[in-house]
Amino acid sequence: MEGNSAAVWQSWVPSPEIVLPALLCSWIYLRGWYWLRRRLPQRFGWDRLAYFHGGLATFLLSLISPLEPLAGVLLSVHMVQHLLLMMATPLLIWLGWPLVPMLKGLPTAIRRGWIVPILRLPLVLLLSRWLTRPVPALALYIGVTWLWHIPRLYDLALRDPDWHRIEHGLFLFAGFVFWYLVVAPYPFRRTFPRWLLIPYLFAASIQNTILAATLCYADEPLYRTYAQAPRLFASTVIEDQATAGAIMWVCGSMMYLLPLVVILPSLFASASPSRRSQPSPRPVTLSVLSQGQVDADRGRARADLFHLPLVGPWLRWRHGRRLLQATMLLVAALVIWDGLVGPQVAPINLAGILPWIHWRGFVVLGLLVVGNVFCMACPFMLPRDLAKRWLPANRHWPRRLRTKWLAAGLLLLFFWAYETFALWSAPWATAWITLGYFTAAILIDGIFRGASFCKYVCPIGQFHFIQSLLSPFEVAVRNVDICSACATKDCIRGNENQRGCELALFQPRKVGNADCTFCLDCVHACPHDNVGLLAVTPSADLWDDRRRSGVGRFSQRTDLAALVLVLVFGAFVNAALMTAPVATRLERTGMMLGSQGPMLATTAAILLAVVVIPLLGVTLAAVGSRILSGDRGRSLQIATRYSFALVPMGAAMWLSHYLFHFVVGFWGLWPALQRFALDIGIRGLGTPVWPEGCSATVVEWMLRAQIVALDIGLVVSLYTAYRIARTRVEGLGRIGAAVLPWACLMVALFASGVAILLQPMEMRGTGF
Repeated sequence: MEGNSAAVWQSWVPSPEIVLPALLCSWIYLRGWYWLRRRLPQRFGWDRLAYFHGGLATFLLSLISPLEPLAGVLLSVHMVQHLLLMMATPLLIWLGWPLVPMLKGLPTAIRRGWIVPILRLPLVLLLSRWLTRPVPALALYIGVTWLWHIPRLYDLALRDPDWHRIEHGLFLFAGFVFWYLVVAPYPFRRTFPRWLLIPYLFAASIQNTILAATLCYADEPLYRTYAQAPRLFASTVIEDQATAGAIMWVCGSMMYLLPLVVILPSLFASASPSRRSQPSPRPVTLSVLSQGQVDADRGRARADLFHLPLVGPWLRWRHGRRLLQATMLLVAALVIWDGLVGPQVAPINLAGILPWIHWRGFVVLGLLVVGNVFCMACPFMLPRDLAKRWLPANRHWPRRLRTKWLAAGLLLLFFWAYETFALWSAPWATAWITLGYFTAAILIDGIFRGASFCKYVCPIGQFHFIQSLLSPFEVAVRNVDICSACATKDCIRGNENQRGCELALFQPRKVGNADCTFCLDCVHACPHDNVGLLAVTPSADLWDDRRRSGVGRFSQRTDLAALVLVLVFGAFVNAALMTAPVATRLERTGMMLGSQGPMLATTAAILLAVVVIPLLGVTLAAVGSRILSGDRGRSLQIATRYSFALVPMGAAMWLSHYLFHFVVGFWGLWPALQRFALDIGIRGLGTPVWPEGCSATVVEWMLRAQIVALDIGLVVSLYTAYRIARTRVEGLGRIGAAVLPWACLMVALFASGVAILLQPMEMRGTGF
């Protein structure tokens, strides 16, 4: 191994045909940059010089470093070389705005006698106009990428040095064409709307994902040359091939998606009309134009689910929620009954399938499409409401417990119990947990006022509250002026026929979905029909730091930030502990520790991944953000505020994980229902055919969909961090510095998520 490492570092190949042109380009650029620097210092600063020479350094690194000789024996190294040539080198060089400096840096005779006439040739002008359009540029980029990954051509380039140079030349050319439209180096001006860059980059990311997945999951070597090459660093051909795919997947996705963090804010900024473009408004008094009227105009412009045919009247029907709750209560009864008296084999028991596959899958889809609909349909509330007719429910919830610390601790306890006792494979335990929820809801809300169980205790509710911050709908008032004139405030106080909000959310001052169960009590209590289920910009809750009724400001809720971190990092830990490599490692560690070893190993893993690592990562990010940006806030306050930017990454991981089990195990419910029906004497459903439900296979598109979900989660998290930074510091440079440490943490989570999804995962409800 030491001999291999020494040989690697001695394998630099400083070829003159590569080094000399790079030095020449550097000299030409320096001449032009120096001349422009004196005349246009605002455009051609030191950053442009650094970008350009960073690109040249990357180019040299890819072709004269040990990457070049190692590329012939290791596909993973060859992949790094290709990514440097197609992504890093063109992107950095274009960021240096080289067009004008390179022209100005040339000797006058060469520039005027050769270069300018060539650039004015009709064919050159035609090609330049054609290649600076999104569709041709993207087609060229994708075509070159896939063409040279065809096994025959790839092997040909590895065997023949001339074809290898042609391959590298085409990679460079396609990369320069692709990234030219993204960077738009001065003085280039796009001839197409900038928003087209969003599908442009997403399309590139999707094709990158498909090709990377092909490399990761191929059962045999795709390229004969590597199968015959000597093995280095004790890696097999398949391992090397999978590593190359993972590098392409993670690094490629990052390169395509990070530019969106710059593009999206500029699009939102350009969408807002400038003050100069607007006519001067005539002075008006507050009696003419109030904030309530502004909010009312916004409310009328927002879609309202209550206005939809069929759905709207049903949601507004006073007994609509009761019907949903009764349905879920029936499902819960089936789970409890089958879990207690049915066969204790998860794949054939309703308690092993319904809660852990279907319910969780429908929850994340409901949150993504509408909002907190499963709190609306919560079955625990029906017996709880019935019991409150006889129970006092007159005590106030203890002041010290009016935080999310208890809920965060219960969530952590649930994650630990889920893994330690394999709750997903224990129908009997699942049934008792469900009964425990019913009991807790009845006792807590039967003793204390309001919905203390929902607001401060229920772990399921806390999961819904946090994820619903990304939902596209919220319960909100339509016109604030109507609320201002209202004397009864029935939405919070209630009336003779309808109780008010039990979670202390006063509608005129309510912001977003935090702590909202979508119970619609305020809708039914409002005498003016002024509360609707209105559309909202998904994730806008996360960067909105207004004071919220019943919640306060996010920046002052350290307990809420802790709950966010438990759910975000818990998403990755919950998925990772189900993968074969992690499960095997924990099993081996547990065996080494003795009889209590498995429990100790699982406990240590969860505490490390859900408590220690989040605390360390968030602390470093907060301190780094404060130092780099000059944020005057305390590190704890910064950590609290920016923690909410991690919610989209956590939600993306939950979606990717639950989507896998939901799709793969969906049809496992029918045989279990047939078995349950036979057990209670109902024969109309037929005889279960277990192989149909217990031998599910992963659909081809699953991994691509999971990675796309992580891609979107990363982009939304980065954009959220940017929006939060805008409220704390001024200046683009300081904003970027504030976001940078958090971006590193998000990228680390993204890479971890991809690595987890690439591992074989245990099934739920589809095998014995």
